[in-house]
Amino acid sequence: MKIGAIQMACSANSEGNLERAAAKVEEAANNGAQIICLPELFRSKYFCQKEDSALFDLAESVPGPSTETFGEIAKAQGVTILASVFERRTAGVYHNSLVVLDECGEIAGLYRKMHIPDDPAYYEKFYFTPGDRGFQAIKTAHATVGPLICWDQWYPEAARMTALQGAEILFYPTAIGWHPKEKSEEGQLQREAWMTIQRSHSIANGVFVVAVNRVGHEASAGGDGLEFWGSSFVCDPFGVILAQAPVDKEDVMVVDIDLSRIEEVRRNWPFLRDRRIDAYGGISKRFLDEE
Repeated sequence: MKIGAIQMACSANSEGNLERAAAKVEEAANNGAQIICLPELFRSKYFCQKEDSALFDLAESVPGPSTETFGEIAKAQGVTILASVFERRTAGVYHNSLVVLDECGEIAGLYRKMHIPDDPAYYEKFYFTPGDRGFQAIKTAHATVGPLICWDQWYPEAARMTALQGAEILFYPTAIGWHPKEKSEEGQLQREAWMTIQRSHSIANGVFVVAVNRVGHEASAGGDGLEFWGSSFVCDPFGVILAQAPVDKEDVMVVDIDLSRIEEVRRNWPFLRDRRIDAYGGISKRFLDEE
């Protein structure tokens, strides 16, 4: 089967971003992609660089304009689409969400980002309520997908919980990049760490991983902005990079994968078989303080 990953730059024009994203999804579908994923919060610039209550106006309902647009494409093309949405659940409650639209154009699943960061220029705790729907594996006509979002990608618990529910492919729509002042000294290390942790999830769980980032520099009033490092990639259940997008350009990747590779890898590296489920009780604690 074929996976589509849409690496794109985003502007302040929400409708323009939606139109461009729709065109890129159509392109991927026309090139044979059966499951297509967009980057995190693609309908706007990455607004979490500052705290501004007026920016809640960017949010939309689910179902809403984004799900309607991509639902129509999914139905017409017979594909599955994973679309990131700044979800307005009700007045004062907003989520960073990922909607899975099936080949009939219906909402097959809704995931709300569980891990919410709060770092310089990534002030997401101001905007997003933590997810309350748990980790999920969503069956589609083409594969069982595991929706996760950006900061979730650093947590092995999230990948494991999703894989244990039967996910064959973990999808991480992402908005991650460099603080320009750090790039020369720390940039390569940061990007390599980002790739390494996600490849480790594929190996530890015997699943495919699809990371879909945005690209380009986005300025911020009073700051240096962020330079998103692109580098979207697909890796197999042994962490082998099957395809990777450029650091600095948009790309519509269509990547062949073979789901039978999961069986092959897990037979030879049976990490799930050898887990000591009787010994992991402490994982649900913040920290195991000494008695």
